[in-house]
Amino acid sequence: MNAASLSPSAAAAASGTDLLLWVAVPYICLAVFVVGHIWRYRQDQFGWTTHTSQLLEHHWLRWGSPLFHLGAFMVIAGHVVGLAIPDSWTEAVGISEHAYHTTAVWAGSVAGIAMVAGLGMLCTRRLLTRRIRLTTDRSDKLLFPLLSATVVLGITATAAHNVFGAGYDYRSTVSVWFRGLFVLQPQPEAITGAPLLFQLHALTAFLLFAAWPFTRLVHVWSAPIGYLARPYLVYRRRATPTAAPTHTRRTRSASGSR
Repeated sequence: MNAASLSPSAAAAASGTDLLLWVAVPYICLAVFVVGHIWRYRQDQFGWTTHTSQLLEHHWLRWGSPLFHLGAFMVIAGHVVGLAIPDSWTEAVGISEHAYHTTAVWAGSVAGIAMVAGLGMLCTRRLLTRRIRLTTDRSDKLLFPLLSATVVLGITATAAHNVFGAGYDYRSTVSVWFRGLFVLQPQPEAITGAPLLFQLHALTAFLLFAAWPFTRLVHVWSAPIGYLARPYLVYRRRATPTAAPTHTRRTRSASGSR
């Protein structure tokens, strides 16, 4: 992607560093995301899952895993609405900007807290339990810090600017830049004016996309959706043959001895 692909105003407003950070790096990360998944599926189908460690420790896992996954689903849904859907669309269906902002802030805060709490429990479990720590491979050592940084930066940006701060409308800057990448009309100037926390959150998120195919995150594509439509399994107790009466066996034994 070169400057010729940008609009004249965008090319004039964006510096070389802006083009590198907000155009080149995202496209490189997305390319690694796609090609890496194809490579991983062709080369490591048996490893296309997360390695269970429930037998090694289950107390932290019992609370940490549901909190993390539920929070992650809510956070992903919120990002899809906030980044991919323009504000004009939500207003067209009757959702005012104030209603959207209030819902996004508080629902996002609850989801972020749940995700941070769950991730904290899972990381603590991995650090404190020796048997699990020994099973941690190099991809986990990359994934957990990168995932933690992305989540913490996101919730910190929301809290600093939209909960305790004056408020920041990321849909007019970060969302515009994000959508521009996918329609091949990047607008790096849309994000250069965003607060630093939002910029760091966006960068770490794309780095997470690049690391995704090479970590345990690939297991999200193996969710057993087919089980929802699969017919029920019916289990029946196997009929056991009735044992012969004891006196009958004795009678036959006696007759045989004769």
